[in-house]
Amino acid sequence: MSASMSVALPSGGPTAVIWGIVVSGIGSLAMAASLAEICSAYPVASGQYFWTSVLAPPGWGRSLSYICGWITVSAWVALVATAGSLAGQLITGIIAILHASYVVQRWHIFLVYLIYTMGAFLLNCFAVRLLPLVDRTALLWSLLGFGVISITLLATASPNYESADFVFRGFQNQTGWSSNGVAWILGLLQSTFGLTGFDAVAHICEEIPHPAKNVPIAMIAAVIIGTVTSFVFLVICMFCLNDIDAVITSPFGALLSIFYQATNNKAGAVCLLIFPVISMAFAAQGILTTSSRMTYAFARDHGLPFPKTFSSVNPTLQVPVPALILSTTFVVIFGCIYLGSSSALNAILSSSVILLNCSYIMPIAILIFGGRRRLQYGPFQMGVWGPIANWVGLIFGVFTTVFFLFPPDQPVTGNNMNYACVVVAVVIILATATWFGHARTEYRTPEAPEMMTVDFEHANGELKQTVAEKSLKIDGVKESNQETFVVESET
Repeated sequence: MSASMSVALPSGGPTAVIWGIVVSGIGSLAMAASLAEICSAYPVASGQYFWTSVLAPPGWGRSLSYICGWITVSAWVALVATAGSLAGQLITGIIAILHASYVVQRWHIFLVYLIYTMGAFLLNCFAVRLLPLVDRTALLWSLLGFGVISITLLATASPNYESADFVFRGFQNQTGWSSNGVAWILGLLQSTFGLTGFDAVAHICEEIPHPAKNVPIAMIAAVIIGTVTSFVFLVICMFCLNDIDAVITSPFGALLSIFYQATNNKAGAVCLLIFPVISMAFAAQGILTTSSRMTYAFARDHGLPFPKTFSSVNPTLQVPVPALILSTTFVVIFGCIYLGSSSALNAILSSSVILLNCSYIMPIAILIFGGRRRLQYGPFQMGVWGPIANWVGLIFGVFTTVFFLFPPDQPVTGNNMNYACVVVAVVIILATATWFGHARTEYRTPEAPEMMTVDFEHANGELKQTVAEKSLKIDGVKESNQETFVVESET
């Protein structure tokens, strides 16, 4: 959230930063709650494209599911790219503040991007046993950073705080857009990006005990906790901001500039920035894990070319290595946008949010327009609040998706063009072409089960998952009343 602050400050200023997190929090919570209710009924790693299939009207399930699967896989690849791109911005900013003569080059950022991406790949591929420890460490590191940075900023900036009027009502429009409203809406990209990806836990739900109960709670809690902590942290940053114009135009990035203005010490500012720099490494690892699992699941259903290859698990490493390689390869290709456009950060952030929004919108829209009649409720139910959450989530998702395709600045040039529209178009074209090329006959999508219950028990180092169902086709399993799947997992 804080690392992408440079997106919102020129597009709305403090009001976009502070109130944007409130607006995005409400919209994201509505989408997360809507998907959580569906996930409680159908807790499978396929996530959105499975839910689209089982809720869609007869005759539309396979095609809509396939398009949704492509969008979801692409979205998580784009989201992996954001971690390395933000890290590149932060690290080159450190060099810039310590060496006045240093001029940031695009290939410098791309090099950091590659280091973070390959580090995440190696960790996911060869250190899978350490991932639970890494995840716990990431949580503790984030909480520690939140506390240390907040206390340090408040202590060192005292008593020269900005006024409450500036923090909660201050507005900036340095985008070139004549409409302040459009500029402010474009600033929502920061907060929406910071809260997206709440479907991550759904894609590993087959490895979680009692997923029908636990996964919906985790999805909703992620948005609530993220909104509250981000609001507090961003308010502190805005109060400790002394010169907003200097922050927006700073050669070493908005976040580091705020730290420097508050501490008035370069070394101190750099030390504080180490927290988000390392957090980006944790984020890259975690997001790539989800991306590879999503790629694996989609290939398992013959949604990708060479399904046997990309749905295979290395018997020694117990990791879907081909899926990891495929995700990482496209992340590297995606990062090459840096070398051709100065607005690459905005394009990558926009692409990840837009594609994820589209993957959320599809099952939610189907749920609104008739899918609720086909929904077999799980333990988590919203009752009369369900349709309200569905509509709020749908409106927010469509609204932000449209505006995030807009270029961030005016007038539009080749350098500041928002190439997210190109990325989204390529994904849709590839999905459509492959559907008519091979997937129309080969793609296997699960049919709606009449009952699904998931129980986990540990035995001999294997995680046994029993799925009671009437008709569920996953991973090539034929129709049956009850099938037992054994999922390799570390206990």
